[in-house]
This record gives sequence, structure tokens and C-alpha cells, in this order.
Amino acid sequence: MGTVASPHFIIFPFMSHGHTIPLLHLATLLRHRFITVTIFTTPVNATSIRDFLQDASISVIELPFPKDVHDIPPNVENTEKLPSMSYFYPFARATKLMQPLFEQALSALQHPPTCVISDAFLGWTQESAQKFGIPRYFFFGMSVFATTMYQLIGIERPHAETISLDESFTFSSFPWFKFTRNDFEPPFGDLEPKGLAVDFMMEQAISFSKSSGMISNSFYKLEPRFADYFNKHLGPKSWCVGPLCLAKRAMIATLSQTVETWMQWLNNKLTEKQPVMYVAFGTQAEVSAEQIQEIAKGLESSNTCFIWVTRQNVLEDLQGFENRVKNRALIVKEWVDQNQVLNHKSIKGFLSHCGWNSVLESICAKVPILALPFMAEQHLNARMVTEEIGVGLRIMPRNGSVRGFVEAEEVEKMVRELMEGEKGEMVRKKVKELGENAEEAMKEGGSTWSTLGLLIDDACARKL
Repeated sequence: MGTVASPHFIIFPFMSHGHTIPLLHLATLLRHRFITVTIFTTPVNATSIRDFLQDASISVIELPFPKDVHDIPPNVENTEKLPSMSYFYPFARATKLMQPLFEQALSALQHPPTCVISDAFLGWTQESAQKFGIPRYFFFGMSVFATTMYQLIGIERPHAETISLDESFTFSSFPWFKFTRNDFEPPFGDLEPKGLAVDFMMEQAISFSKSSGMISNSFYKLEPRFADYFNKHLGPKSWCVGPLCLAKRAMIATLSQTVETWMQWLNNKLTEKQPVMYVAFGTQAEVSAEQIQEIAKGLESSNTCFIWVTRQNVLEDLQGFENRVKNRALIVKEWVDQNQVLNHKSIKGFLSHCGWNSVLESICAKVPILALPFMAEQHLNARMVTEEIGVGLRIMPRNGSVRGFVEAEEVEKMVRELMEGEKGEMVRKKVKELGENAEEAMKEGGSTWSTLGLLIDDACARKL
């Protein structure tokens, strides 16, 4: 009798740092379950993927990114290299040109694939999976909460009654939440959404409906009512297999042999018993120079120790700032391992844009969040963090609009509140509890551990 080949999962991340990393964590978890894993990407992204995985048993197949595409700068294969986010949808659309090569590569695989797990933005892979008679699951790098709200605004359209962008409305199933059109990324909160983004998302929605399920980087205890609601009323079935950032935690210690400058600085603050706030707004948000100046001013006058990870060009607008805060702050202009920073014992708060990966990393590190959202679904995440799960506080613009200008006084006040105040104490307790729940979910027998097993069974059953 011949041996039965192990299942073979194909993983195809979207070419964007925040979309790729969670799927690499998932690849690691699948390898632990003796699943054969092959990752598809483009040549420019392949090196960093291999470096990140440090696992030769996971194959990485490179497909050339389409050349000479109208509306995309040449030689860009990752959204981080786009000159601005206005290029995002043309870039996402261009990936469809990779379909013939993807299918060619799938048919050349010696070990036939069991299923495809691809990013939600690679909707065309649904068609490819169908041709091979295998299931496709799409990965949405958002909370189930945000995914639910984005679906509901299209179905219920309660915002159609509003006159202004800041007038509140509610959804019939979640009446305790007061949303505004400004909570949704344009054009999705528009009364008559149209344009490239809408056309693109409509295409993806069609592929979602044909797919075998949605893979969510979340865990059941974090958002049970939304996970239940989504599976009962919306669909396709959501599989909560997160927080995926915990998959790599065991490896962190072995990988970092050198003590970075920032690590040394944090160690010193720990010795001095100085609590530190971590400040980072992700790689994609476009924040105005005036807004950065107000944030800097607020941090400066808060008298709090902080480490701010930012891009070099952001500091050009902050003449003399670095020098003035040098005794209690460190400005870092290169990439850092955010997980490592958050897990440092001196870090007691995170001033964050509320990208979903950052929210999860903060919860897993048991660090409360000070929310300052800018784009995508970050405004919804900020609401979830502060109003639903209670692991953070929020900096609000003076004019009452969630998208307004944030002033230095408000930054200063809320930084102090999170680091020293009573409300800060409350959210610190809550984040500790949820961080422990996250660890439980990932352990053998936990909700995520079990869900991943069921997902593997589901994929294998559908392939037959």
C-alpha cells in the first residue's frame, strides 16, 4: 500500500507588508500540523518572505509581476513602494494579469494542491481554484467586526438618511453603536458609491460568495457576537485562526542575537523604572505635516517617555524636536520588530493608527492602545478598541468629526490619561485579560487551535 500524501496548501498573499505577514504566520502554523505549504509571490517580495520564514520546508514560488501596466509606476511590486495610496486599486487590479502564470505553476506542481488560501484582494484566484477543482478560502486582514460593518453598510444603507458626514446612524442588529459616514473609508460611506474602489470591491464580493470560506486573523473570545452574526447572517463561513502574530513568538528569542540601539534604550528605561509609550502609525498612512507637528507637540508637553518609529521624511517637518526630547524619547527611523518592542517590559502604552495587525499585537503583548486612526478600516477598529472590547482610549479631533484635525492639547491629555490616569488603569486590566484569552486560544485545545484543525478537515473534504 502506498502512503497517503499530506495535504498541500497553497498560500498567495497580497503584495503588501501588512497583508503578507499574517499569512506567513499561518504558513508556520500549518507546517506545525504537517501540512505541505507552498507560497506564491513575486521576485521582489520573495527574499523578504524567505528571510521571515527561515524555514526551507516551505516552498516559495516566484511569479513575475506584470510589466508596463498603465497607472502603476514601473518596477513596483509592493504597495509600500507606491508613491501614494491613489495607486492602490490600479495596483491591485494589475495582479489579475498573473492568473495564467499562476495556473501554469499550479499544474506543474508535483504534489497536487488541496486548496488555495489567498488574500481577499486576489479574487481572481477563485476562478483558478475552480479550474483545478479545489476550494479557495480568502484571507481578510480585518477584524470580523469591521468586515461585518462594511457588509452591513452596503446591505442596510442606514447612512442614506443622513445629511452630513458626521451625522450618526445605527445598524438594526447593533443599535448601541453610533456610526457616522466618516467612520467608513471613502467611497464606502458615500451615498452613491462609485469609482475604481467600488468596482474593484464588487468584483471581489462576487469571488467571496463563490469561495469556501473567509479566514480571519482574530480569535473567538475577542469578538464572539460578530463572529456568530457573520456566520449566521452574512457569510461565507468565517474561520477565526488568530491572533496569527503569536505563531512566531517562540522564534523571536532565537532570531535576535544582536541588541538593537532601541532595545538598549528600552532596557535603560526599564532599569530607571520609566514607563514608555510606543508610537507608530504603520507604513501606509499619509499624515499631513501639520498633523505630525501637533502630535509631536503633544508628546513633547506630556512629559512621558516615548519611542517613536517613523519614516525619515516625517521628521523633516519637526525642526529641533529630536534634540528637545532626547532625554526621554527615542526617534527610530528604520524598521523595527514591532512585536518585540510591544513585548518589552518597559512599554506601557501604544499610540497607534489602529491597523488590525497592530491592534492584535498590542492585545497579545497586553499593552493598552491610544487610538489615532487615519485610513482604511482604522476608524472602525478604533471604535471596536474603545467601545466594544475596552482595551484602549481615543484621541478625538476638536471639531467632533472623527476625521478632523487633532490638536496637541488633546494628544497631551490622552497620553497622560493612558499612562497615568484611572481610565488608563481600566483599559490596562482589560487588555491583560484579553491577552491571556489570546494565548489560551492558540494553545492545544484552544478555540484557534481547534478551528485550524476543522479548517484543514474542511479543505481536505471539499477536495474529494
